[in-house]
Amino acid sequence: MAKLTVEDLRKIKERVRQEDVFRSGEKRVKVTVHMGTCGIASGAKDIMDALLDEITANNVGDVLVTTSGCIGICSREPLVTVEEQGKDPIVYEQLTANKIRQVFRRHIMAGDVQSEFVMARG
Repeated sequence: MAKLTVEDLRKIKERVRQEDVFRSGEKRVKVTVHMGTCGIASGAKDIMDALLDEITANNVGDVLVTTSGCIGICSREPLVTVEEQGKDPIVYEQLTANKIRQVFRRHIMAGDVQSEFVMARG
């Protein structure tokens, strides 16, 4: 196994700090864009770009955006998990840039889960 560098440790520290921000209640929603190789090949980068554009355009400060690797369901990529404080996580499947914009506006901002894109709850 390769040795960890100082930069690797900084990245780990920042990731843990961000997770603590959500757990402590400082952020209302955590959105995880699953960006394993299969997700990226299926368009996860476009999903991430559209999500960040929406957050910026709407000046939203209470949403934490993170990434993760593959969750093992490559045929359903791109996948995004939305976790709201005190609610079960929602995993959205086969997203496009337009679908994530809809998820952002209707679910993340208004609390209306977009059932037609949901793969799993909880």
